[in-house]
Amino acid sequence: MENLSIEKRFADIEANLSVIRENIAVSAEKSGRSPSEVRLMAVTKTVEPVFINHAIKCGIDLIGENKVQEFLSKEPYLELEGVECHLIGHLQTNKVRQIVGRVDMIQSLDSIRLAEEISKQSVKNGLVTKCLVEVNVGSEESKSGVPFDQAEALIERASAMEGLKVCGLMAIPPICGSFELRKYFEKMRSLFIDIKQKNVDNDNIDMSVLSMGMSGDYQLAVECGANLVRIGLAVFGPRIY
Repeated sequence: MENLSIEKRFADIEANLSVIRENIAVSAEKSGRSPSEVRLMAVTKTVEPVFINHAIKCGIDLIGENKVQEFLSKEPYLELEGVECHLIGHLQTNKVRQIVGRVDMIQSLDSIRLAEEISKQSVKNGLVTKCLVEVNVGSEESKSGVPFDQAEALIERASAMEGLKVCGLMAIPPICGSFELRKYFEKMRSLFIDIKQKNVDNDNIDMSVLSMGMSGDYQLAVECGANLVRIGLAVFGPRIY
């Protein structure tokens, strides 16, 4: 019986990925881009390694985990050859030393203090850590992220630090209707383009990633310019806690 349920979930993952890729293609074309310009991240929070590995077999080459300890506990069981791993959840400074060098990117840089610790641990390990600055685009007290009007200043200060490279922006907009949601996504895209244009000659700022859009809103995010979408529920089904 257990094998049957695993096989059923494998089939669901395959079907889900097919639908998501088709939706991304349609939305990318609406925004005048090729579907190949949009990366699909499979968010693996609470997902067991057997199902993550199946998604990888189905062509997923980018996974995102929310918590340091959860990623480190799963990592030995994952088939990660040719796969990028990103940390996408809030990162406490006391966990930085555990994750630097273990993931390809940290998408949740949201303070000078965190940037300083990532820099310190990266220099200690002789590497450069790629980061996205997380922006609290809706000014929500319940969410992490740098305030929208402070994002550019954080990027400037972080880019002056050794061992750290700013590669773009990440945002989780408030839960709202599609009209308001579009405004938040477009606001992020404008900020992304503005910072990119101002920093074309800065080697420590490579504004190449605009990470926004999740299971419920990724199509609109792509239409508004996202080039990386973070999808968990729509890939793997309801989370099992």
